[in-house]
Amino acid sequence: MKVDNGDNFQSHFESMMQATSPRQTGARTLRRESAAAGFLPEFDASSSVPAVRQLYLQLRDGIVAGTLQPDHRLPSTRTASVEWSLSRGLIAEAYEMLIAEGYAEGRHGSGTYVAAGLPPMPIGSGGAREPADNSARRGISTAARLAMRTDLSPPAQIAFATGRVIHDKRTAGLLKRLANRHIDYASDGYRDPQGELSLRQAVSAHLAASRGVRCDPGQIFISSGTQQALDFAIRVLVSPGESVMIEDPCYPPARLAFLLNGAEIIGLPVDSEGLITERLSLHDGPAPAAIYVTPSHQYPSGSALPLARRLELLAFAQARGSWIIEDDYDSEFRYDGHPIASLQGLDATRRVIYAGTFSKALLPGFRVGYLIVPDDLVATFRAVRPIIDRFPAPLHQLVVADFLNEGYFPAHLRRLRESYRAARDNLAMLLKERLSAHLIAQVPEQGIHFTVRSTGTWTDDQALAEAALKGGVVVIPVSPMHISASPEPRLLLGFSGLTIAEADIATRRLANVLEHTRFTRRFPPT
Repeated sequence: MKVDNGDNFQSHFESMMQATSPRQTGARTLRRESAAAGFLPEFDASSSVPAVRQLYLQLRDGIVAGTLQPDHRLPSTRTASVEWSLSRGLIAEAYEMLIAEGYAEGRHGSGTYVAAGLPPMPIGSGGAREPADNSARRGISTAARLAMRTDLSPPAQIAFATGRVIHDKRTAGLLKRLANRHIDYASDGYRDPQGELSLRQAVSAHLAASRGVRCDPGQIFISSGTQQALDFAIRVLVSPGESVMIEDPCYPPARLAFLLNGAEIIGLPVDSEGLITERLSLHDGPAPAAIYVTPSHQYPSGSALPLARRLELLAFAQARGSWIIEDDYDSEFRYDGHPIASLQGLDATRRVIYAGTFSKALLPGFRVGYLIVPDDLVATFRAVRPIIDRFPAPLHQLVVADFLNEGYFPAHLRRLRESYRAARDNLAMLLKERLSAHLIAQVPEQGIHFTVRSTGTWTDDQALAEAALKGGVVVIPVSPMHISASPEPRLLLGFSGLTIAEADIATRRLANVLEHTRFTRRFPPT
């Protein structure tokens, strides 16, 4: 309905109003004006929101909040134009938007009125939001509450932050050139829910050669990093209420993924050789639906699961009918000896689901990971995948596929390993020289972080991490990663992408924090 401004009628009516009281017709008062006559909207000239939209939103919020009351007349476009310094056309357009959405009604020959009969609006539904009423139920899951207490936001990209990737100019140039091949937004459509075949073929060949993984491209699902791969596997394999076993301490995002999917968590302790598999036989409850492990480089401790324990874990899973989810998050970076073969490659009974990522070896922003499932589960995973996200975005997949298929990846990994090895060795030297009074660090043979223990000068790793961040250094406390095992104060220090200059500054800053701050224990002694 078009707005009838009714300006001539208004002039005549206003002269009548000066001499008479309002006339009544039934229960409705005609031409009743209200606070709307004095309504003064405010406009932000720097905002990207058009002025007409800003006006509409302020009028709508005034109606919802009750400032502009039902059946009261809005100012005519002529009056409003003068009062609000806006064009009449813009005001008319805003009024029409209100009418179209039911907040106002236009009356022929009379003007625009706030709609009568609007239902009561919920508190806080207007423009000014009221604080949440904590006495009313605002239900979120227990897992979501735990996530709120667990800071998983990406750490600032400063020294000792984990997951930093800095490429040499050769790799950066190659990735740019390959990406340029595939940027064609005019010829795209829906893709295979498992991901691009060229990438799945490349991943299959790479993992067979480097990790001893046994699979064909048809068993691979490309994911948005390892985290989505884990969530995908949990959705398919674990029903709400079923139990799962995970390492204790454990990678926090993995634990939260299980909780968000309704799983009951059973923590299994780890030692210097990874998961203590002899504890599996002590479990006398229902068989766990799944067991989550990081066998090649336990997160956070850095230990590697030996062959005897791997075989014991596989035997338990076969006997109990449990799935094993193997998270092989940084297998490319082993600095001494040959890479440790995957657990999946030892699995003769097809109980292992294998997850990996290119976030550490290429770029976190690519969000390219993968999940390898037993062949008899492919149909099930294919049925579930479109419900989650239809298919993975193709651009980064095609870039990574070309990078692997054209033979650039092995040389890139060699350069990256040497860079990370040099960063590791330099950091180990500086920790020994400057922080040996406070930290006990074991040089890792694999991965991209140190795990360090206290010499006794500090006992609260969370307080130390907070103080370090204020001092310009990122360290990650390990004690919050425990489930039921007694927490030991330890820290993670990332060294990937750490330059000599950054390591020098960061170790000096951390030493200064430890020398001038006292850290007390937050948890009972072990």
